[in-house]
Amino acid sequence: MTALINPLCQFEFFTTCEGRSNRARYGVNVPPKIGDEPAKTVPVEVLPPEPALAASASSKAGGGPPIPIHALSALILAAVDSLWAIFLWEPPVWIVAIPACFLAVFLPVYLIQRHLKNDTKGRALTFATLLAVLAALPTPITGTLVGSGLLAWTGLGKLFGKSTPRS
Repeated sequence: MTALINPLCQFEFFTTCEGRSNRARYGVNVPPKIGDEPAKTVPVEVLPPEPALAASASSKAGGGPPIPIHALSALILAAVDSLWAIFLWEPPVWIVAIPACFLAVFLPVYLIQRHLKNDTKGRALTFATLLAVLAALPTPITGTLVGSGLLAWTGLGKLFGKSTPRS
């Protein structure tokens, strides 16, 4: 079977140059034919749920110690802290920017730590206060070595994750 392609028509597969459809010619309107052989039954293996699914999700790969700060909390810190690049050269705005950055980090981090990480009220309050104070400092902390270490410690890399090889 040879196909005649008109060089003046760019979409020869879908329509002809005269505007007629090529669907009938290529068999697109014809439904696929299903064979007459019977369907096969495939055995299914049902596994029991893992008992420590929550513990393994909150710890590092390899059974290391659990990560204390949720990765979304660290992401909020990085996002709000990056706003200091704008406010850095305008000290009169700091009167509003420092409390705004504190609250913009404190409230969501507390809720994330409390409800997603399932921390106690005191522990969630501690981490929310720590990250909010870091975000309220009038300098971008995430660009420093201290900020990079903090983000690595909180497990922000788990959001982007490494692909696990399938076996």
